[in-house]
Order: sequence, then structure tokens, then C-alpha cells
Amino acid sequence: MNTVAKEINATDKTKIKPTYLILGSGSFGFALAKELRELDKEIIIVDKDSQKVETLREEAYEAIVGDVSDPGLFDIINTKNLAGILILSSDPKANKKALINVRNRVSQDIYCVVRAPDVINMQEMETMGADLVIMPPRMVAKSLSRSLERAEAMRRGNKLTQWFDVNKGKKLAIVVHDNPDPDAISSALALKTIAESFNVLADIIYHGEIGHQENKAFVNLLGIDLFRAEDVGFTGYENLALIDCAIPGANNSLPSGTRVNIIIDHHPITDSEIDADFIDIRPNVGASATILTKYLQELNVDISSELATALLYGIRTDTLDFKRNTDSADLSAASYLYPLSDHDVLEQLERPSMSIETLDVLGEAINSRQVVGSYLLSNVGSIRNRDTLPQAADYLLNLEGISTSIVFGVTEEKIYISGRSNDIRVNLGDVMRRAFGEDAGGGHATAAAAQIPLGVFSAAKDRQTLLRLVNEAVVKRFLSAVGVEEADE
Repeated sequence: MNTVAKEINATDKTKIKPTYLILGSGSFGFALAKELRELDKEIIIVDKDSQKVETLREEAYEAIVGDVSDPGLFDIINTKNLAGILILSSDPKANKKALINVRNRVSQDIYCVVRAPDVINMQEMETMGADLVIMPPRMVAKSLSRSLERAEAMRRGNKLTQWFDVNKGKKLAIVVHDNPDPDAISSALALKTIAESFNVLADIIYHGEIGHQENKAFVNLLGIDLFRAEDVGFTGYENLALIDCAIPGANNSLPSGTRVNIIIDHHPITDSEIDADFIDIRPNVGASATILTKYLQELNVDISSELATALLYGIRTDTLDFKRNTDSADLSAASYLYPLSDHDVLEQLERPSMSIETLDVLGEAINSRQVVGSYLLSNVGSIRNRDTLPQAADYLLNLEGISTSIVFGVTEEKIYISGRSNDIRVNLGDVMRRAFGEDAGGGHATAAAAQIPLGVFSAAKDRQTLLRLVNEAVVKRFLSAVGVEEADE
């Protein structure tokens, strides 16, 4: 097998993003490739012009030299995970041959788009089996990408339906991340609703605490049933789902390496290999609740007022009322959920009382702040409720001259770190991973977190020594990760 074939096949297991094969990279093909990349899709481009392929590679596109009409092309490209094939060369004869090759050698079912120069060729290509025939100019690229999104949504919905059909009568454990927030809980509730529409029994399982006063009110007011992992275990379930997290053992109660059946998440992940029957990870979307809302719509599942309220609140909290990491899909989902929601409950959720512990942590964060340039770091010491940390980080970000705030505290077992940033030069999720490890830290560009086992720090002779050592380590690692060698004296 040649080098290109090895490279393409090597991506088969580790790639989780939908992949599109573009045959022909003229101006129209390249415009569409850019649109798809902005939508966080994987792209493989084939073109006979070696110089053009080299240019594409320099711009970080996966591109190979080849004749789009050559049937042998599919001997070196693994088509298993392709979401669609786009035949976009400017040569209609070559495009027709490529279409025949796709239908004869790949699949009759794969979504296939073909470029035609005129109506006569368009009609001929439609009879040959093209799902969509387009006649450029470039301005249709955006419209086409949206059409592919809809086709992709239908394909994902059909695949999820098939999974539930096969697993009727089996019990599903829906596992959310530790100390779950409204986005995770509402998304799990949506998947539970979908499962029950297919006669699949499901439970929502979590580890840690639901400590944030708003989160407690959220669960209580909407009457959401949750089970602690330590109370139920996982032996009574034939299938497992991870919601709002993606890797077993990373900020969730599943043992590392556990085989999971369904993964749905919106957080960026590393290159860790993920394996499941059904995977849907969309980092461009602001909330997992948005993804699950789309599935409810796609599968025509009835949405109760309680579920609509939960999902809408989950989207609003994770996007900070559409001011953080917001995609058009979040706005569309919220618009759909808004008239179905209980607005009296939403109003109660938005005005909970502030706990004494939250007030104490906020005061400690203000008093203990260390400012280095536009970075603010604050060690609040021992904490009982980790949900107080993001509230403090949000508040401190409002201080004059501060573009990034990091607040951290210590429990009996771990160091918890929460960060917020409005600095466009900083991707806080990447910084957390670099500073504290791939498995310990992560998140989005403007909101991220990390949790680190106390490890060697737990051997400190007293609590004050422990807190001092933790402070030095966290501050040093974070500043090093953002390129600041040491704090100002």
C-alpha cells in the first residue's frame, strides 16, 4: 500500500468528525472546502494539478494528486467514514465518469454532489444517480454547505434510530460529567426521553455534587431524577452513554478504558482515540443541549414543557446567554424551545439566592488575587463546593485591566481550577491542557477548567504548607503555559 493510502486509512478509527471527499479543487471546490472547514468538518481533496495540491497542503488541507475520473482512486482512499463525495471539477465528462465510479465502487447510498456546466448536463447527471447537481458560481458554496448539514443531520438521526431499534429491551446508563451542570443534565434528560420513545429504559448517573445553588434549583424545580454512581454502579446496565463529556474516566465516574456505546458532547477533545457505536462531537456548538434538541426535532419526539425548559436553560447557561461560544445552531434551538418552555420556572431559576459559601469564596478570591499583566490568579484555599470557583472567575473577569481570570481551590482529594477569558489571543482550553495535562484540563477558548489529584502535595505537614505549595505550582504552570516566566515581585 502506498504512503497516501496508509495516511488515509490511518485516520479511519481516530477521526470522529464527518469527512467529505472533494474531487476537483477549482475556485468553487476550494471555496466550499473553506466553508466546510469552518463548520469543523474533515476534508480530503483530490486534484490532478500537483502544484495546486502542494498549495492546499501548505494551507493545512489534506490533499492528494489524482485524476477524479480514475476508478482506481478509491483503491487508495478509505471510504468507510465518508459523509459525502463532492465531484466539483470543471470538466463535465470527468465528473460523469467520477459519478459512475462512485455509484459502482463506493455506495449507492453515499450522498453525492456533482458540478454541471448547464441544464442539459444537470439532467443527465441526475439520471445517473447524483443526489444534488449544482451549477456554480462560488456564491452557492454556503448554500450547499447548509444542504450538507441537513443531509448529515438526517444521516445521524437515522443512525441513532437504528441503534435504539437494535437495543430495545436493554437498559441504558446515561453518564454525565462529575458535578454536572444544567447543560449536561438537560442533555441527559433529552437522551433519556429519546430512549424511552424507543422503549429503552434509561437512568441518568452522576458523580460528585450538584452544589451550585442554581443547579440545585434547576433539578428540584423540574423534578429531574438523578442517581449517584456510587449508589447504583454500572453492572445492571447493558449499554452506556456519555453526555457532555467524551472520554471514560476523564471527569466522569466510568473507569478509564470502559467501552461506551453512545458519546454526545460539544467540548473540544484531544487526539485521544474514541471508540463507540454512535459518536457526535461538535466543538463549534455552544451547548450539548443544542445537539440533543436537534435530535428531538429530527426524530419527532414529543418535548414536554419541563424538558423544553431544561434544555433552554442549559443552552443559556453554557453560552452565557449567547455571549460565549455561541453558534447559529444554539440560537435556532433556543428559538424552537422558547415557546415550549415554562417561563415562570425560568424566572425562578435566574434569581436564586446566593449561598454563604459562594459569598465567602468570592471575598477570598478578591482578597487573594495575584495580577500579572492582564492575568489574574486567585487561590481561595480549601473549598467544599467546586461550583463556587466559576462564579468567582466570572466576577473577577469584570475587574479593570483583566482579560483572563483563574480561580483555584483545594478539597481533600483534588485541586480544582476554573478560568474565564475575553482575550482573543488566548485559547483558555488549550492553555489548561498545556499547563495541567491533557487528561486534567480542557474546555473552550473563553471558559475552561482543570482538576488535579493532590498526589505529592498531600504529604505536606500541614494545611497551610499544602496550600502554599499548591499556589506556587498552579501559578507557575499557568504563567509558563501563557508565556510569562514568573509573577511580578
